Amino acid sequence: MKKRLCAAALGVTLVVASMTGCGETKTAEVATAEENVVEEATQETTEEAVEVTEEVDQAALDQEAADKVAALIDAIYVQERTDETDAQCKAAKEAWDALTDAQKELVEGEEADPDYFGRDTGDASLDDTLNQDGIGENEILVVSFGTSFNESRVQDIGGIEKAIAAAYPDWSVRRAFTAQIIINHIQARENAPIDNMQQALDRAVANGVKNLVIQPTHLMHGAEYDEMKEAVDAYADKFESIAISEPLLGNVGATGDDVNADKKVVAESVTAEAVKDAGFDSLDAAKEAGVAFVFMGHGTSHTAKVSYTQMQSQMAALGYDNVWIGTVEGEPEETACENVIDAVAEAGYTKVILRPLMVVAGDHANNDMAGDEDDSWKSMFKASGNFETVDTQISGLGRIDALQELYVSHLNEVIK
Repeated sequence: MKKRLCAAALGVTLVVASMTGCGETKTAEVATAEENVVEEATQETTEEAVEVTEEVDQAALDQEAADKVAALIDAIYVQERTDETDAQCKAAKEAWDALTDAQKELVEGEEADPDYFGRDTGDASLDDTLNQDGIGENEILVVSFGTSFNESRVQDIGGIEKAIAAAYPDWSVRRAFTAQIIINHIQARENAPIDNMQQALDRAVANGVKNLVIQPTHLMHGAEYDEMKEAVDAYADKFESIAISEPLLGNVGATGDDVNADKKVVAESVTAEAVKDAGFDSLDAAKEAGVAFVFMGHGTSHTAKVSYTQMQSQMAALGYDNVWIGTVEGEPEETACENVIDAVAEAGYTKVILRPLMVVAGDHANNDMAGDEDDSWKSMFKASGNFETVDTQISGLGRIDALQELYVSHLNEVIK
């Protein structure tokens, strides 16, 4: 601003000097011209100052609007449902919709970002939340951690639910998610409420369900499974019979070498899908081409983390020596990204295909595994400089037919 004022003053000086000459007295005409120049310069400077002020004010207003939305998102990014949750979800979406495109890009909070509402994750209208009443006496409650990625929710979780419904047409199949954070995200963005465990169990009681079977879609007997079981145990006296079926990998086992029929089916099925999607006729053909497959699980500090070691043992037992198991959390230690990178490189493979070892292909698959950030697995494998190519397959376990059948077989054992 000071530079603009100095420039205007200099312009006035030059005009006056040219009109009066050295030492000559100003005429009325020259004085008037000088006044006009000063007035024009002042007006121009004032207009520029107003324009700058308006720009500053608008930027502040844009940030203020964005910050309000970020605060509303952070308020529903919680694991506890309250009496205010429904209203909070609605308010967050309405506030987001009121923002301009430029304001949406400014949304940033403790958990909030523009992707919370803005990311395209598929068509939510294709999903059935399965929270209808009119259940009847027999219910199968399919319990998942959940995902806010619409396509994965439809294909992975929905695929399992539909397979179960087809196998048990005389039972009502309903859904529950254990992650309230995800439930709130879906409700706010898609206006599609999904029952949490308490809501689903209360719905079953209110509908007069007599026989309740819980089918978790969880990978193992980990922390999520334990929390789900605790919630179910609290309702044990509300039904004539209640039972919980096995998660995908079955019993945990005591040591890293323990394998079972369930782990064998999972290992064979996910590997076959990965090989097919990569365009190879067989795993051996991929091996000859220098390709290694890395299946990325979540990882856990729970004692069930041995399940990942067991899955690596299962791959070895099948002769799949170009297949590795990794985890986002790096627990167990050998499944950490840097350790897997070293193992694959030392084995001499020059091409890598990453795929999730998760029921859903949600946030972890799309961001932690396949994202463009420096700390994603794709980026870290590339940055190691050990590999010619690093590709990703974003596909959850829940959409594989053989694994849907495995869930059904687990239910058979319980319902019999």
